[in-house]
This record gives sequence, C-alpha cells and structure tokens, in this order.
Amino acid sequence: MRAKVHWFRAEAAKSPREVAGALALVAWGSARRMVASIRKAGFDLDPGDAYFDFLAEALAFEVQVAWRGAHGRYGDAQRVEFMNELAHSLARILAENRSDLLGVDAREAERRFVADLNRRIEEYGDFEYGAEGPSFAFLRYFASLLQPLVPEKDRRWIHDQVIAIEAPEAASAIAKGLDALLDAGPGRLRRPASGVHGE
Repeated sequence: MRAKVHWFRAEAAKSPREVAGALALVAWGSARRMVASIRKAGFDLDPGDAYFDFLAEALAFEVQVAWRGAHGRYGDAQRVEFMNELAHSLARILAENRSDLLGVDAREAERRFVADLNRRIEEYGDFEYGAEGPSFAFLRYFASLLQPLVPEKDRRWIHDQVIAIEAPEAASAIAKGLDALLDAGPGRLRRPASGVHGE
C-alpha cells in the first residue's frame, strides 16, 4: 500500500483530526515498508500473529514519534484530538487487515491495539526525543520489543538492524509526513494527551 497525502481544500486550515487521519496512512505505509525491509535483509517473519504483532509494535513506535512532533504544535485539547484520531485510525486499519487475513474479530483487535498502545505510551514516556529524533535508548527499547517476534536464530541480529536502519527510517518518515501535513499551504501538494480514550 502506498500512502499519498493530498489536501484538496488547500485554503482551509487542517484540523488535528484531519492531520491525524492522513498521517495514519503514512504510518501504515511506513510500518509495512519496515516489514518488507526486514524480510529483504534475511530475517524470517512469516504471515500470522507474529507478522501483525510486529506491525503493531512498529505503529506504536511511530505514534510516539508523531506525538513528540505534534506536542509543540497543538494545545492540550488539540493534542487529545490528534492522538485519539491517529490511534483509532491505525487501530481500524490494523484490525481490518488482521481480520481479513487471520479471521480474528476486528473489534477485539482494535481494542487490543488501543490497550497495548496506551501501555507503550507510558513505557516510551521516559525516553528522550530531540532535534535529531529518538534517542538511542528510545530506539533500543523499540528493538527489544521486536526481538521476541522473530525466530530465535534472528534475535541476536534484529536488534542492530532495527536500531541502525529500520527505526531511524520510520521515525524520519513520520516526522517528514507530519511536517508536510502541517506545513502544506494553499495550492501546494505534499507527500508524505498521553493516552488514548475510548474503545
């Protein structure tokens, strides 16, 4: 899936909800590219629960990046609106795909992603995010969450692959996507609270 972001109402300011909905497509595409890159690098990640759990962790990481990027640009109410829409948009996309391919209940898959995401928000909260992006500890924690999702033979090496390549590329894609969505002006086309409320 290729995500392209186009604003058709270029003259109007985009609401946090609109920005988040568009950024969800950017995040989904970036997470899928990460899986493709991991496989191309020789790591085994077969279709099934591990595949979707990997995608879920990649999306949760990208939400943390988006949250840090949006934090200074929105007030409190707008941040809540942005985060809720981003989380629920990603939950729907992931759940629909998981349901289609694995036959699981889509609503339960959505609830699970939101619950897991709220936990990750707390866990990532202690890690620094600066002008250059996520700190090494931030990246290392993300890699540690992915290690159990690959076969034993790959666990020793996945850590380095994620820290050196996959996580920085994903973080850059989200940061650039958010900048493009927030900075797009009239006539220009661009590409690409601490918790989430509700089910």
